[in-house]
Amino acid sequence: MSDALDSELDRRGRLGYLVRVQKLCGCVALGLLVLLAPAAISGQSGGDRLILFGDVVYFYPPGQPKNCLLNNQFKRGEPVGFRMNAVSAATGTRDRATQLVVHLTYAGKTIDLPMRDRQTDRQPEREFWVAKWIVPDDAPMGIVRYSVTAKDPHGRTGEFKPFEVQASQITIVP
Repeated sequence: MSDALDSELDRRGRLGYLVRVQKLCGCVALGLLVLLAPAAISGQSGGDRLILFGDVVYFYPPGQPKNCLLNNQFKRGEPVGFRMNAVSAATGTRDRATQLVVHLTYAGKTIDLPMRDRQTDRQPEREFWVAKWIVPDDAPMGIVRYSVTAKDPHGRTGEFKPFEVQASQITIVP
């Protein structure tokens, strides 16, 4: 009985080795497929799109303690600042002539806020666009949905939407 058990254990050991080799080959094949796949298959949009990213902050005047402080909860009358960037997926560069628009939805209506290029000759490091929205007195408490769209002079477009996590959405609080 001991010889039969030893023989079976040896066989399992060899098969275990073969299973590991098969899994390794499968992982390598999958990795090569992902690396060699066309951009559309791998989830990338290629060079015909813009990649947008940014944040939401308080937009108080310069020198105020809360100015440019990251935040997502605002009271009525407070300044919400949108800071975004848009770069070409193909080159990773931005075109200052790109037009960005924030689309805010609250109280059953949508408003569009054009963004402006923040970079100037005096502040060349500010390579992003900005828009400011003062929370209106009639804004209801709760989540304010927004997205940002962009279009550059070459016809490339892109869109930014924040995570669908309620705790991270812009929220009007008492």
